[in-house]
Amino acid sequence: MQCGIVGLPNVGKSTLYNALTSAAAAAENYPFCTIEPNVGVVPVPDPRLDRIAAISRPGRTVPASLEFVDIAGLVAGASQGEGLGNRFLASVRETRAIAHVVRCFESEDVAHVSGRVSPLDDIETIETELLLADLEQVERAQERAAKAAKAAKAGDPAARAREALMARAHAHLAEGLPLRSLETDSEDTIRLSSLSPLTAKPVLYVANVAEDGFGPNPLAEAVEARARAEGAAAVRVSAAVEAELFGLDEADRQEYLATIGIDEPGLVRFVHAAYALLGLQTFFTTGPNEARAWTLRCGSTAVQAAGVIHSDFAQGFIRAEVIGYDDFVEFGGEQGAKAAGRWRLEGRDYVVLEGDVVRFRFAV
Repeated sequence: MQCGIVGLPNVGKSTLYNALTSAAAAAENYPFCTIEPNVGVVPVPDPRLDRIAAISRPGRTVPASLEFVDIAGLVAGASQGEGLGNRFLASVRETRAIAHVVRCFESEDVAHVSGRVSPLDDIETIETELLLADLEQVERAQERAAKAAKAAKAGDPAARAREALMARAHAHLAEGLPLRSLETDSEDTIRLSSLSPLTAKPVLYVANVAEDGFGPNPLAEAVEARARAEGAAAVRVSAAVEAELFGLDEADRQEYLATIGIDEPGLVRFVHAAYALLGLQTFFTTGPNEARAWTLRCGSTAVQAAGVIHSDFAQGFIRAEVIGYDDFVEFGGEQGAKAAGRWRLEGRDYVVLEGDVVRFRFAV
């Protein structure tokens, strides 16, 4: 899963990226400090994998991963080349979701590009630039679709459908509405995805708060209210807190989190929110060599889950041996679950559940 981090300059994007990925991206207090997109892959923290590994004692454990792409701060006019321009918008097009970082704290020590802290205005600025970039792209696609429909044989349904879709998409954007709110069927969704439109991507608003910003916080609450109205997601994270956590061992981390009144580091909350936004879940495999967490779309079948591991598993699928995570832990692993009647065989159409521990039978 790849997530693009966007926002205005100096809202905490690169500081957050550094903390989440334990990387060393520049994070100075001036606009456009980030010149090239930074890409980092981080393990998804999941204590269930550790419990599974403690029972099955594999040679290694492999968590699921999340990829962050941190680009330069966008400004008004970015879609027309202002700031560092369109090449950074292109980096966002390649991601599956957008994490929109907005500043929700006051500080005289950190400059704001517009001179005042107003997260809703910041959101509007970025959303407008993404929308204008999509509008320009859809206009070109609309022209191509019209020419193709005109040149196609009379009544060609595919050409006419694409022309109609681009006309609807253009009208929708012209009204100032993001493409994620455009009603489309499955075929139109596929056609539209060929453009990788920015405003069609699901959005996770990341309210960057101060250390004491997890309680009553009007700035963060305004962002959360907007997210609810849009059907988007929002999560509070403190880039400053995450930076502090980076240098601490586990015991000191928990003590520090307790002193500021939160239970989990920002990465955990971020990942949970991103998974929910994208409709993702986790299943596990384990054996003598490896215990591993895998990311899967909710509602996927056993054969689709097998394909996540390797295409050979899906092509030669025979059966899936399935144990629910709670049963795997309660009965001490596969043998105990079998003895308790909690182990079962499922076919290719079985819908995998969150936390299932699965072993696939297949023939090449």
